[in-house]
Amino acid sequence: MRALDGIILHCSATPEGRDIDPATIRKWHTNPQPHGRGWSDIGYHYVIKLDGTTEVGRPIDIAGAHVKGHNQTTIGVCYVGGMRDGEPADTMTELQEIAFIELVYSLRMVFGYMPVSGHNEYSSKACPSFNVQTKYGFLNLKQ
Repeated sequence: MRALDGIILHCSATPEGRDIDPATIRKWHTNPQPHGRGWSDIGYHYVIKLDGTTEVGRPIDIAGAHVKGHNQTTIGVCYVGGMRDGEPADTMTELQEIAFIELVYSLRMVFGYMPVSGHNEYSSKACPSFNVQTKYGFLNLKQ
């Protein structure tokens, strides 16, 4: 198993209320360029759907493809949504928020403490369309 030191939250950059699944994202990531990214698999380890269902994407023992320079030691989590009226927005449903918090605690039970951050903390992208430290900073307080 690879060494893990963080959980990075992403969004699918899809319109609010439009549900998709890991298979759809996998197609976006694996289709050849110019319409896809040409990757070997979906970039995220987990995808949280609108109803809070958490589905597996890329196997956790394989490095993700979600944040350049940070894939080897992090877990990528993507919530479905992130766009409202064509602009980045926090569109997480209450069920997605609960599922994300439960996933963080479950991963920590298995792999130990890992801080939570957002994709936008590592690049100039809007993803996950909000400030993770403002919303979920409480998850990084060691107890």
